[in-house]
Amino acid sequence: MNRGRTKDHGSALRKAISVLELITAQSQAVGLPDLTAKLQLPRQTVHRILRQLEAQGLIIRDPSRDRFFVGPKLSQLAINALFSENHNLPTRTILRELVDDIQESCNIGVLDGMDFVYLDRIEANRTLRVHSEAGSHVPAYCTSGGKILLAFLPSALRKKLLHLKTLTSFTPTTRTEPQTLEAELNLFRDTGFSTNNQEHTNGVVGVALPILDSSGRAIAALACHAPVARISLDQLKSHIPRIQASAQALGQYWS
Repeated sequence: MNRGRTKDHGSALRKAISVLELITAQSQAVGLPDLTAKLQLPRQTVHRILRQLEAQGLIIRDPSRDRFFVGPKLSQLAINALFSENHNLPTRTILRELVDDIQESCNIGVLDGMDFVYLDRIEANRTLRVHSEAGSHVPAYCTSGGKILLAFLPSALRKKLLHLKTLTSFTPTTRTEPQTLEAELNLFRDTGFSTNNQEHTNGVVGVALPILDSSGRAIAALACHAPVARISLDQLKSHIPRIQASAQALGQYWS
């Protein structure tokens, strides 16, 4: 009898995970009919799972269209998992080797809405350097790590994010016009790397590359920032092949 209950519970858990996997794979909110068809589960079963996930804050229902999308608790769990040291992924070793090779500070980060969140960061052993800490939030649209992740978003979602609110100008080179940003992000998507030419902080330049999973989806960014008093943006871009190698290594472990 206990074995039967354990089996039923496991089955229910697998179904709930399948629902979450399908919702997170969509570029926009998805409805019950589509979920039922794609999962090939009874409508009543999927409806029950959705209500349970919604009650826990893992997904959110758009009441105007009765469609579901990723909730804040699921986003926070994903970020916490990447922050956690409770795993054996050698991400910090890869980051440390990169910093030692190019002698500039590097970081790994993810998108949280229109913010870029540092998951990990290692400072170069230089007198003049850019200081920031893991867990810090910076605007995605004017930092290299944030821009490369915006570039790899589905175009409809990216356009929606860029038009959510008025973008703040931090320096004379900050781009705040959505149309201008769209054109730049399309270019970054084509080239596979992004740049930051003193757009968030005067005197600081940066480059970033996406960390891709096995399906080619950008799950994080690997970025390098440095003061222009020591290195120009063009000189920093010369490190892109080495940064790309580290990004590929990180993607292999996270896939």
